[in-house]
Parts: sequence; C-alpha cells; structure tokens
Amino acid sequence: QVQLVESGGGLVQPGGSLRLSCAASASIFSINAMGWYRQAPGKQRELVATITTSGSSNYADSVKGRFTISRGNAKNPVYLQMNSLKPEDTAVYYCNVIQVGARAYWGQGTQVTVSS
Repeated sequence: QVQLVESGGGLVQPGGSLRLSCAASASIFSINAMGWYRQAPGKQRELVATITTSGSSNYADSVKGRFTISRGNAKNPVYLQMNSLKPEDTAVYYCNVIQVGARAYWGQGTQVTVSS
C-alpha cells in the first residue's frame, strides 16, 4: 500500500508563505488527478486545489490568486505554494492522489498555523 506524507507545514505570520510537498512511499503511476484539501478544527474537510496530469487546475474561491498547485513526479506528485497566508487558512492540509480507475491515496496531513 502506497503511503503519502505531507511536509512543509508550520507556523507562519499573516502575509507569509509556505510550500507544501507530498511524497509517496513508492512511485505512483497512471495518475489521473492530484489535489490538496484542508480541515480546520470543527469544520469539514474542504477542497483547496486540484490539478490533472494535463495541467488543468481548480481552486477554492478563498485561495484563488494566493495559492498555486503544481505537479511533480511519480514519487513527489504534487506541491502547493501558499502566499499571502491569512489566519483563516489555519488547518491540517492533506494531499490526495487519484489513479486512473479511481483508486485514491491520502496523506496523514500537515498542520499549517497562520498567527501573529
């Protein structure tokens, strides 16, 4: 079973930046799409951004213009550049990879805290 591990989270001041990475324990092939989701305390998990292998991306309205999702390779399939961070971006961020045939992988999450 392939495991995904997110990294790059941490504590940052409002207006700061972080870059999240997603590493796979083994190469993942036949990827259909990748994404980042987040879950704040007391709230449901929500979509942040997705990208297909053809490069078509989609963003939540709350992060448009501030976050950028990008593709990597079979071992590091997806990244998330987060700029102009706001306190409301505080959440646990999860990476997600979907293979052709709809098999999905999730990471354990990385904490992002935006606070002064």
